Amino acid sequence: MEPDYIRRILSASVYDVAVETPLERMKRLSERLGVDVLLKREDLQPVFSFKIRGAHNRIAMLTEDEKARGVICASAGNHAQGVALSAGRLGVRAVIVMPKTTPSIKVEAVRAMGGEVVLFGDNFDAARDHANGIAEREGLVFIHPFDDPDVIAGQATIGVELLRQHSGPLGAIYVPVGGGGLAAGIAAYVKFLRPDISVIGVEPEDAASMKAAIAAGHPVELERVGIFADGVAVRKVGEETLRLCRELLDGIVTVTTDEICAAIKDIFDDTRAIAEPAGALALAGLRKHVAEGAAPQGPLVAINSGANVNFDRLRHVAERAEIGERAEALLAVTIPERPGSYKAFIRLLGDRAITEFNYRYATGSAAQIFVGVKLKAGDREKQQILDLLAAEDLPVVDMTDNELAKLHVRYMVGGRAADAGDEVLYRFQFPERPGALLDFLEGLQPDWNISLFHYRNHGSDYGRVLAGIQVPVAERPAFLAALDKLGYDYSDETANPAYRLFLDSRS
Repeated sequence: MEPDYIRRILSASVYDVAVETPLERMKRLSERLGVDVLLKREDLQPVFSFKIRGAHNRIAMLTEDEKARGVICASAGNHAQGVALSAGRLGVRAVIVMPKTTPSIKVEAVRAMGGEVVLFGDNFDAARDHANGIAEREGLVFIHPFDDPDVIAGQATIGVELLRQHSGPLGAIYVPVGGGGLAAGIAAYVKFLRPDISVIGVEPEDAASMKAAIAAGHPVELERVGIFADGVAVRKVGEETLRLCRELLDGIVTVTTDEICAAIKDIFDDTRAIAEPAGALALAGLRKHVAEGAAPQGPLVAINSGANVNFDRLRHVAERAEIGERAEALLAVTIPERPGSYKAFIRLLGDRAITEFNYRYATGSAAQIFVGVKLKAGDREKQQILDLLAAEDLPVVDMTDNELAKLHVRYMVGGRAADAGDEVLYRFQFPERPGALLDFLEGLQPDWNISLFHYRNHGSDYGRVLAGIQVPVAERPAFLAALDKLGYDYSDETANPAYRLFLDSRS
């Protein structure tokens, strides 16, 4: 690591606004995993996120002329609050461009810190492009959320604190990765001073932009990213963050939404604090490495990067945490459609707790049930249940890791449509703004009938929508072209077994 970064880190200006956060042992989780787990509590910063460090260091390094001109950034969350607070403390004008879909609680938080909010576009990319245009027209200085040496140096002060707080042996530090500024900064300092400590990045499986960039050797733009962990939902990492992460990280582990939810629960159980999904990301990676036997020997540190979570999202987290802990199995089971079948099925499960049971009478000799079962011994016990049902000639499909089943179908078990020919099933991410559904409907041809529709809001900028649409085979190329023109993220779920078993009229 070149000495220039170490000088930048050691001279970084962060404590005018940031605080030194504690490094706490997670007693309950440590005992359960059989390894010391330490949590760096960046959720305790004034803006409930580490982002204040990099934003303030960058703004503090501006020349007097640049400060007089003012700053601008594009962000829907933590970076926006960091820039607004830092600029306010230094008496610098701050313009914050946020997507129109940004929850009002975040918009008001930025305004309360003195930021001039501009709402533009339905997503971050549109907001960023608009911010660049304003910066050029008005001469404002653009404050990048991650790909800037001063931002990276500011985030690296977490590593400085961490090694001072725990001077003994450490096996690894797990760091959440979005654009890569936090991981690059911590790795730059830790690997310079303590190369024996592994620094491991953690990304969501559906937003692994750094993993893709390292594999390609250059930043690549992902076609789409999952938005559950919105704090790290970055389609393309930076040039400088990639250079540092490729050189310094000891690996990257990817985790599922359910594993993130389980980590949020772990943090709550140990600290009574609620982490945002990106904030619990590193702990999810640590847990996964320990379970796989891949974690280095010695105490393990996870960075809790933030706590800016909408309250209504906790419903979704609670639903998914037990699956992430492998403490619940979701099964689609075929039982005979006759009196007494339900009782016989429950008797088979013994004293196991039923967490969910969905059934709708249908004509014919067989019935499909959607059932949740509490597990005490994780996947091993789930396999025992699958084997038990198979031995009784009860066909069963494991839905525990089926996203369509978990998001939608479990709430829709109610029988099949009698006449829904040519139906295709698509899952969408709709921006949470007025007119989003109307835009969708107007983009479809009038003779493409909507035969199924299910929507759930999870307290995020986007709603999850499941739609069945009757489209003749010959018209499906035109249908896909209409979806592409609309611009919403979508995926074809027509072949998904959850749909085939519970909702498809052709089954």
